[in-house]
Amino acid sequence: MTDHDIRVLDDSQYRAAHTLFRSTLHHPPTNDDAWKFIRESYEPGRALGAFAEDELIGTVQAFPSRMAVPGGAVVPHAAVSRVGVRSDWTRRGVLSALQRAQLRSFVESGDVVATLRATESLIYGRFGYGVASRYRTVRVDRSRAVPRTRIAGRVRLVDLEAGERIARSLYEEVAPRRVGTIGRWPAWWSMNLHRPTPEDNPRIAVRSSAGQDDGFLVYKVKPGAHDVSEKKPTTLEVVDLWARTPEAWADLWLFALGVDLVAEVVAFGRPVDEPVEWLLGDRRACKSFGEEDETWLRLVDVPAALGARTYRDGVPVLIGVRDTYLPDNTGTYRVSADGVSRVSDAPEVVLDVDTLASTYLGDVSFSTLAATRRLDVVEPDAPARADALFAVSETPWCGTYF
Repeated sequence: MTDHDIRVLDDSQYRAAHTLFRSTLHHPPTNDDAWKFIRESYEPGRALGAFAEDELIGTVQAFPSRMAVPGGAVVPHAAVSRVGVRSDWTRRGVLSALQRAQLRSFVESGDVVATLRATESLIYGRFGYGVASRYRTVRVDRSRAVPRTRIAGRVRLVDLEAGERIARSLYEEVAPRRVGTIGRWPAWWSMNLHRPTPEDNPRIAVRSSAGQDDGFLVYKVKPGAHDVSEKKPTTLEVVDLWARTPEAWADLWLFALGVDLVAEVVAFGRPVDEPVEWLLGDRRACKSFGEEDETWLRLVDVPAALGARTYRDGVPVLIGVRDTYLPDNTGTYRVSADGVSRVSDAPEVVLDVDTLASTYLGDVSFSTLAATRRLDVVEPDAPARADALFAVSETPWCGTYF
């Protein structure tokens, strides 16, 4: 018997839910100017609240999206965010109840996968989320960063309105080519490009070649002190960078590295395999910091998720899946280069749905998880067979924070 209930929030409750969420992160309520932007990100039916005697004590929401999976398919995806339980109600089953209700709503709406960004790493595994991609922070010392090459195309600055239009179009085209990327909902763009105070708005550079736009860079410059003795360097922050071709990617990075009166260039949340250092004569001018988990992935519909991606050539493997929160996913799946089918055979390797999620995009191997005792091996060669089937040619990366 619980002393709270879960309800779908309506427009009159969104701001209270957002205030509660911010309080769990120890932030004050959003001011009126900022709320004008944030309000747009709440969509009917996508935000839930936990109530005790009509008092809001917890909340969670999700943005409608899609995700690119190995092989080029794009599947319906829910981007989970703004999860919080009031501090006087934690450890009383509120979050579990919210998660159960939200996962059921994903099933009903046809979402195949869900993802989130975890503030704390020990919370979401029990709800079926597993780490499926990573990112790194890059910091370049411009005093040492002499590029080995020059900009080959044309990189121009554009105003915010035109830049947003170009960026949205290019992102929709380019992003799905990389495994792990997600579709961005309209409010994501407004919240990330338009700030309550104009001076906080980012700048946008667009790269073109042969008269066609093929990449964009969103960046901010944080002024420091020009006197290096004050140790307050002017920093250029790469906020968002996407390109149709390697040539466009290189030109946009070269542009960022060439902006005058900047002491360092910093990029957060970049792919772990992005070769920025190879653009420089002195590779040591580029430092990589804080490789961290990025995407926490939940397979909402395991048969649909496994069936959506492709597999490499190899000997089939029988994978047993356990799912406490969505028991319909529990069962044995035969995975082969020809596809996936649900079978009644005994599994050759058994794992929980959060562990399967970690393998799904190809960022970690079954053999690694077997070695660390994250799955049960029935047939000794099963992890190696699964590795061969699930292998991908490019490290998964999302590149969108929400």
